[in-house]
Amino acid sequence: MIFFEPGNRDRKLLPHDPFKGVIVPRPIGWISTMSEGGALNLAPYSFFNGFSSWPQIVGFASESEKDSAAFAIETGEFVWSMATWALRDKMNATSAGLPRGESEFAYAGLATAPSKLVRAPRVADSPAALECRVTQVVRLLNIEGRETPGTLVLGQVIGMHIDERLMKNGRFDLVAARPIARCGYDEYTVIERVFSLKRPDSGGNSFGGEKAS
Repeated sequence: MIFFEPGNRDRKLLPHDPFKGVIVPRPIGWISTMSEGGALNLAPYSFFNGFSSWPQIVGFASESEKDSAAFAIETGEFVWSMATWALRDKMNATSAGLPRGESEFAYAGLATAPSKLVRAPRVADSPAALECRVTQVVRLLNIEGRETPGTLVLGQVIGMHIDERLMKNGRFDLVAARPIARCGYDEYTVIERVFSLKRPDSGGNSFGGEKAS
């Protein structure tokens, strides 16, 4: 077993930082935003996840304040669209560093679809999307208490879009949707198989969040 402190790894043995290679797989935060002036932005974020099932809270972290974070903070809104195998190349294209105000939707050849409750559009071909209102903006600190360039934007889901063709027996069919996830380095993975595990009897103790019906 190799042990090392993150800032002092053996670069001959570990030429590439393995941190992102072990925190895997990570849902892709394909975030669309619109500035107050109407500029559109769409970008995939490596660090995105859900943090609460009720209220439904999701968040994405930007290691510098790029347009997605800046526009979300400015307007208090953002939209997440699911990145899938069929959309992998277009998702990757939206990671290009375009000048502010130039739309990644147009650059990647992606159609927009209107949201219901927020101004920013969603990716029309994505099978699932979440409309969100910003609830918190967290400036990430290091262990010395100093602010880092990283910003975590948290938002509550106020609207959800689901492709009804992917609903089977009351559940969203992940295998049919084939979402992709971020791994380390330049690697991704795709969901092609799922399995189920029943929780053990907790004996009256709750280890998970309450589920809203």
